[in-house]
Amino acid sequence: MRSVLITGCSSGIGHHAARTLAARGWQVLATCRNPEDCARLRSEGLDSFALDLTDAGSIRAAVATTLDRTDGRLDALFNNGAFALPGAVEDLPTDGLRTLFETNLFGWHELTRAVLPVMRAQGHGRIVQNSSVLGLAALKWRGAYVASKFALEGLSDVMRLELAGTGIHVVLIEPGPITSRIRQNSIPHFERWIDWEASPRAEQYRESLLSRLYEDRAPDFFELPPDAVTKRLIHALESRRPRARYAVTTPTYLLGGLRRILPTRLLDMILQRL
Repeated sequence: MRSVLITGCSSGIGHHAARTLAARGWQVLATCRNPEDCARLRSEGLDSFALDLTDAGSIRAAVATTLDRTDGRLDALFNNGAFALPGAVEDLPTDGLRTLFETNLFGWHELTRAVLPVMRAQGHGRIVQNSSVLGLAALKWRGAYVASKFALEGLSDVMRLELAGTGIHVVLIEPGPITSRIRQNSIPHFERWIDWEASPRAEQYRESLLSRLYEDRAPDFFELPPDAVTKRLIHALESRRPRARYAVTTPTYLLGGLRRILPTRLLDMILQRL
């Protein structure tokens, strides 16, 4: 039975991926930061335990639990757990940015390093990184998340080059708008770190970001359900020769293409309207 360790399984992409892969016969180790979410996943029949990406001890314990339950082997890791911290870059405290990077990049890096020796010893493995269209193009109010995904793209590209010939494939999945709770889950981080009322952009917050965060909204244009990501994940895990990148949703294809062909000034004019 092939095994996969997944982070961020409490909802959205990670939850759908865990359930779908388990139904396909994978041994899924579905992790969450909160033990309460793990208990809920176990009630659904998933093998779930806690993994806090900001805690090195939690990462080590989760890897040990994984290897104990898979007889020392691991076929794949799907790095997915992340959060957003919306706000203008000038209003973003460095400690807030650092906190986001601890989860969205440094924790992924530490977890990946912990499983790579196992994959090297067995001669194969898949490291699948859930990136974003925001790892390809920048949008206003999303500076912290954009920075983490741009960094993830670069780190993953280097890993792919360095691991060539080892049997370990590094894959990036780049979703655009996907139905999830990332917007709602970002509210506590926004309220903790962004003093928007003291910002010179306070009126722009009122006119734009606050309504997007706090009001019930219809799905975004081109928004797809989580299964759109899971379909790409299945190919990345089960294909003999997975692609280096999998784009998901029309905005990813569109913005990725525009970034390659347009001058920066012209692309900025387009992005300013989004």
